[in-house]
Amino acid sequence: MGGGSAPLDTKHGEYIGPWGNLGSQPQKGITTYSVSANRQRPLAGTLNAAIFNTWRRFRNQALYVLPPFAVAYLAMDWAVKKNEYYNSKAGRMAETEKAEEATGGGQVRG
Repeated sequence: MGGGSAPLDTKHGEYIGPWGNLGSQPQKGITTYSVSANRQRPLAGTLNAAIFNTWRRFRNQALYVLPPFAVAYLAMDWAVKKNEYYNSKAGRMAETEKAEEATGGGQVRG
């Protein structure tokens, strides 16, 4: 009645076969090759390639990344040293003397 080898399913329609064989004619002229799983080497050369590819990528990107980081590091280093000097006894005394010179020895209003 349904025409197929499997019984007709009224809810889902006619069974046309499993995935990969959906009721169509088999294709001709397609050759497939396979290698057994225990003969494959999926990680062959991975460690060697990882080392050399990492070095190559680092070398190609270094001139884009390192100069901004160097400038930022030097700016932060300068700012930290300047801040430590300003908050030291010698730095406070130098700032006080500079303020007194600017006002001619009078009171500094802040």
